Amino acid sequence: MSDSQERWEPEGGPRATIIIPNYNGLKFMEPCFAALDKQTCRDFSLLVVDNGSTDGSVEWLKENQVPSIFLSENTGFSGAVNVGIREAKTPYVILLNNDTEPEPAYVEELVRAMDRSEKIFSVSSKMIQLYQKDKMDDAGDMYTVLGWAYQRGVGRPSQKYRRFSRVFSACAGAAIYRREVFEKIGFFDEMHFAYLEDLDIGYRARLAGYDNVYCPKAVVYHVGSGTSGSKYNSFKVRLAARNNIYLNYKNMPDWQLALNALPILLGMAVKYRFFKGLGFEKDYVDGVKEGWKTRKKCKRAVDNLEMRKHCLSIEGELIAGTFLYVWEFFNRKVLGR
Repeated sequence: MSDSQERWEPEGGPRATIIIPNYNGLKFMEPCFAALDKQTCRDFSLLVVDNGSTDGSVEWLKENQVPSIFLSENTGFSGAVNVGIREAKTPYVILLNNDTEPEPAYVEELVRAMDRSEKIFSVSSKMIQLYQKDKMDDAGDMYTVLGWAYQRGVGRPSQKYRRFSRVFSACAGAAIYRREVFEKIGFFDEMHFAYLEDLDIGYRARLAGYDNVYCPKAVVYHVGSGTSGSKYNSFKVRLAARNNIYLNYKNMPDWQLALNALPILLGMAVKYRFFKGLGFEKDYVDGVKEGWKTRKKCKRAVDNLEMRKHCLSIEGELIAGTFLYVWEFFNRKVLGR
């Protein structure tokens, strides 16, 4: 954290703090903040955590007097949001990507969803593609027995996914979290830097007995890959492959890893073939190797009776998530719906 960090304290008693991590996202600032100005619920504070931007973001934030923390270097998504979460004093924290434009009822609906139960750790919003508003971007993140994480509903008609439901994890690009739970399960894993860190925190919450849900009334429009610049690139493929190793190693006890070894290896083989077709096979292999070599630096979940009970429930979700992935893929790619 730089010496020029501005300390921030919320005034009054807002229920949520909107934390926006930013890295060279100046072009997204104005539309994002314009959408936040139109929120029907004003019971929130705003905090931007800048990750050492060099595109004029720092100057813009200071000029517009936006409550901000300025980091001296890029600490990744995990590092930035952890700084923001620790600074927040509100019961809830909303993590919001800078390349988003939330609808007016977005904050109101997220807070209302969290108030349903103290066992809810996170609420994932209805993320719609900004430039193709007839298509979904994310209706909550899911995980499979193959070791594949995916965005539920991605590329499918946005008029679908109207039901409040449980999901495996919230997409941290536009989600609300119960702040006190971070003290119990830990914060976002900074070893991840970026990618799958939200699935990891959602997994840990599930192991601790909390729920992650999807709220269809909390709508936000998302550019997608606003910071990394593209859906697939060398950096993203390598980090995601490495973090996938961390994800399984940390959250599955040895008996569950052994149980799922064959489907996970099959999933990795399919991914290798996929990335080979895109020219990223070396990046994928390098990421897997790095993850395997450094996995023991990760903090594993404690294997006890309570955790095993949750693991059995999660195992069923992983199997169900696999079938859901196949069903959505078939509808999207084959039936075009």
